[in-house]
Amino acid sequence: MADQITEATELTRGAVEALSARFDEPAWVREARLRAFEAFERMSWPTTQDARWRRTDLSGLVPDRLRPFVEGAPGPLPAAVRMLRDQLGPTAGVLVQRDATTVSAHLDAGTAGSGVLFADMHAAVRDYPDLVQRYLMRLVRFDEGKFQALHAAVWASGTFVYVPAGVEAAVPLLALSWTDIADAAFFPHALVVAGPGSRVTVISASGVGTGTGRTLSVPVVELVAEDGAAIRHVVLSDWGRQAWEIGVVRAHVGRDAALHSLVVGLGGEVVKTDVESILAGPGASSEMLGLVFGDGRQHYDIHTLQDHAAPHTFSDLLYKTAVSDRAVSSFIGMIRVHPGAQKTNAFQSNRNLILSAGARAISDPKLEIMANDLRCTHGSATSRLNEEHLFYLMSRGLPRDEAVRMVVEGFFAELLDRVPLEPLRERLRGDIATRMAV
Repeated sequence: MADQITEATELTRGAVEALSARFDEPAWVREARLRAFEAFERMSWPTTQDARWRRTDLSGLVPDRLRPFVEGAPGPLPAAVRMLRDQLGPTAGVLVQRDATTVSAHLDAGTAGSGVLFADMHAAVRDYPDLVQRYLMRLVRFDEGKFQALHAAVWASGTFVYVPAGVEAAVPLLALSWTDIADAAFFPHALVVAGPGSRVTVISASGVGTGTGRTLSVPVVELVAEDGAAIRHVVLSDWGRQAWEIGVVRAHVGRDAALHSLVVGLGGEVVKTDVESILAGPGASSEMLGLVFGDGRQHYDIHTLQDHAAPHTFSDLLYKTAVSDRAVSSFIGMIRVHPGAQKTNAFQSNRNLILSAGARAISDPKLEIMANDLRCTHGSATSRLNEEHLFYLMSRGLPRDEAVRMVVEGFFAELLDRVPLEPLRERLRGDIATRMAV
């Protein structure tokens, strides 16, 4: 059966059934997959005529001709993956996945003894079926769009984190995934549930090893912060230039709960990501940070949503993007305040720095206000390198390349200063410096 899945070249009902059989899934998972696949077949692929897709053209991608599941051959971790693991500092657990296969999983005894669960999604379905069924695909539904339906039908691999009520997982959990295989599609699903009054930090990093050729990643992340809980979640993507990524990160934040999210985009040919916080309970708060650095002909399309559904809620968003060469970035941010969500405080800021004449940055902040006792601000700014600033630095003896690097580091400093994880900050500073040296 595994051979049948590995050699599958088209997305068919039979491939969905084979995938479910491969993991010996319970009936409720298989039935959910098939319902999603039926919806997938009914829907059309989005085009630039669709409002949410008008800046991302899919004509260069034929996702239903890419293999929906690939089991990679066993082998050592690539040097870049080992380096990333080591650079991100002390962890309470590490989950490593290659292609759609789990290579290793570790959770320290003290964290496991407190009741924290940390596993790949297939193991979670097998070992904690009632818990997974309660939350899986509840925030991101298969009927929302073609890619959501596709993901729900053929998701494979991914991460499951559950923190019981009142437990504080003080040391981060790290999920690493990478691929070496071309002409394949990957559908990782991450589900993080923080019980009432709990605390957890999860870092998810993904990228490409030595493989070449077109790959597609369609990740979905569901974050559930129950009443009084706090989740800190980091998405670090560093795909190769042949990769497309079309993903969703969505959080449900309960009463007096807090979400701190950071999305980092460094690689990929085309990256389209929706990042959403649903502030569902009074006192809920959300901090949303984003860092994007595009060069070459990279294309980034980021949509964010700060969805205030309850009174006395707070959100603060800061997304910063730098683009050079012929790279393009597009940011569309929405603050939505529902009727009755009084005493809302919401802030949104998008800042863009253009480093080359051929690069472009598009920004479209929006408000949708249906309450009258609140404070909301939004704004964006796009600028090019200031030659006067560069001249000042160069007059102090710095070469132009070094002066530009200092300006870019200063541009991102405000955002990096808000990242409390020192190893992660240093890693990101190194990534920015590497981009500037190319």
